[in-house]
Amino acid sequence: MTAAWGIHLTDSGRRGVHAAPQRRQDRLLVVALALAAIVALGAGVAVMTDSGSRSAATPVAAAAPGRDTVIASIPYWNLGPGAAAVEANPQVIDEISPWVYNLAQNGSVQSAVPRQDTASAAAVMAKLRAMKVPLMPSVSNMVGGDFSYDAVAPVLHDPPTMARNIASITQLAISQDYAGIDLDYEELQGSDRTSFTTFVQQLAGSLHAAHKTLSVALFAKVDDAGDDQRNVAQDYAAIGAAADEVRLMTYDYHWETSPPGPVAPASWVHDVLAYAITVIPPEKIVVGLDQAGYDWVGNKGTTISYAQAMALSSSHGVAVQWDPLSQSPWFRYTGADGAQHEVWFENAASGEAKRAVADSFGVHAVFLWMYAPPDPALWAGLAQHTQSPPTSRAPGGSG
Repeated sequence: MTAAWGIHLTDSGRRGVHAAPQRRQDRLLVVALALAAIVALGAGVAVMTDSGSRSAATPVAAAAPGRDTVIASIPYWNLGPGAAAVEANPQVIDEISPWVYNLAQNGSVQSAVPRQDTASAAAVMAKLRAMKVPLMPSVSNMVGGDFSYDAVAPVLHDPPTMARNIASITQLAISQDYAGIDLDYEELQGSDRTSFTTFVQQLAGSLHAAHKTLSVALFAKVDDAGDDQRNVAQDYAAIGAAADEVRLMTYDYHWETSPPGPVAPASWVHDVLAYAITVIPPEKIVVGLDQAGYDWVGNKGTTISYAQAMALSSSHGVAVQWDPLSQSPWFRYTGADGAQHEVWFENAASGEAKRAVADSFGVHAVFLWMYAPPDPALWAGLAQHTQSPPTSRAPGGSG
């Protein structure tokens, strides 16, 4: 599909969390900028007076009694539409994570926003700040379209580079008056387990000293070892003790090089949480709700948005089915070339199923991975469990 800023995303932003090592690599067309672009992203933007200086003892995602917390994680290619969606639903959103920073070669932090879009990104960030909602931007190890182990390895194994990365992240949070930082370092090896834990602990200490919050994105797994080396590298218990939020990427159970199937079956999310709450305080856990899906031909899937899925269903005259086992929508159709397609995606009903699973474990926070605009009915569904429940559910084709 085409991104908001005209970038063609072939495989963008999809993260295999259940997959064996042969699963696909993420393909984002990320344009590296100079470190000075960090300043450009925030330059001229009004300081958000209530987003910073939070106590480290009070996680941003902590839910008030009787309500759930909702975090919007918005990647840079969906920054404009994503911001418009959260602006239209302010009663639902408690925290916003623009996915707009990545690692530079020397361990410092730089902007992931394409250079030609720096000004428009700054305007969007100004709108997000005006919402008076805590901003927790994400920092990833994306380089040239992939999560790069080569980029993050020096951070983990070279003390000066680790110190530089920690200082750069902390200074970013301070200089831009962010509430904190969401860390998304992926594709680590099992042998990195101790060093990654040390890094997270030191980063947490640095941010807490500045009265900032640390969130860490982790792959979903049902036991300590998980499915591959990336899971071994992430020590749930140690990271859960150090961080203020732990965002579990509970999606991509099936992915673009797997056979067709549900993106985030509710039964699997149940098993992930059954393990997670034994080692991470439930009040720190945030469950990921994907806002996209895949269109498969054989074992080759193409990432699609909710709107694209509904358009395909309509144009081919096929009804969206509901799988009661995984609690996911799906359908099949025949393409113009005669190929048989199978589509699985996420909508408001499947999101509610996962939110309910989380609630059953005493986990009252979710984050929306907003690859693209979600099912419009999602917002009304979430609002029923947050501050201002609506009187009726909005339509959105989510049956």
